[in-house]
Amino acid sequence: MSSENAVIISCAVTGGIHTPTMSPHLPITPTEIAEQAVEAAEAGASILHLHARDPQDGSPTPDPEVFMGFLPRIKQQCDAVVNITTGGGLGMTLEERLAAALAVQPEMASLNMGSMNFGLYPLAEKHTDWKHEWEPGFLEMTRDFIFRNTFKDIEGVLKKLGEGCGTRFEFECYDMGHLYNLAHFLDRGLVEPPLFVQTIFGILGGIGAEVDNLVAMRRTAQRLFGNDYEWSVLAAGRNQMPFGVTAASMGGNVRVGLEDSLYIAKGELATSNAEQVRKLRRILDELSLNVATAEEARKRLNLKGGDMVAF
Repeated sequence: MSSENAVIISCAVTGGIHTPTMSPHLPITPTEIAEQAVEAAEAGASILHLHARDPQDGSPTPDPEVFMGFLPRIKQQCDAVVNITTGGGLGMTLEERLAAALAVQPEMASLNMGSMNFGLYPLAEKHTDWKHEWEPGFLEMTRDFIFRNTFKDIEGVLKKLGEGCGTRFEFECYDMGHLYNLAHFLDRGLVEPPLFVQTIFGILGGIGAEVDNLVAMRRTAQRLFGNDYEWSVLAAGRNQMPFGVTAASMGGNVRVGLEDSLYIAKGELATSNAEQVRKLRRILDELSLNVATAEEARKRLNLKGGDMVAF
């Protein structure tokens, strides 16, 4: 299997969805995030998708200074591609969501391709004894919440961060319409191939985690983008590994990490991000599928290189 077809593994290290009560293994502090990110890279992840959290209470934070508590350490200790969120935490303004990425000018950043209801409130029903006061309200708030990503919002991110900083994007597509939104920007010349298309399954408000949907999203992306894209898949919760392995067997790339699932097996919490990466890699090895290095990922995604960032 050539490096052109090797599976690019992304690892979403902490995210802004799960709260500290849900797992003692969720990295919170800059040191924890840096250590888990580097360990995930050593296990085989060539892209690290990163959010930041308040070191005191674990709540999502957009503060560039908190990001700078772990970004230089990650860069010094591994060669993985650093991919900074522009989704941030639910409830942040677009300016807050963009602040860290504009400050550090990463090789990659995430970019959601449409507005959507983003429902986390069912998670609040699973716990009663919370570590921090903010957690239940944060989850319950999403019962009446729209995650805003208008065409104007997206245009602004593409101009400020893409054109302005040379950052390329992980285009997060939570539904079929998001693929068509991305095609619209491609037709207008506002994005350039190769596109890194992350299709996301199993989030309440987005497309469901069913294999028929996986196939339909793949066929639609193929029709819209032809050979001008790299396809990646993530699925929330228990669907993480089955969907990832299915996508890899279809020629796709895979994202794992504690942002997307806190578990390593049924009823068993993952002790680290690297544990998920190692499990995925073991399965890929058994299927005779190669795993891409960070340099191979950079070449395929046409990234500017780790020496061109501002951290």
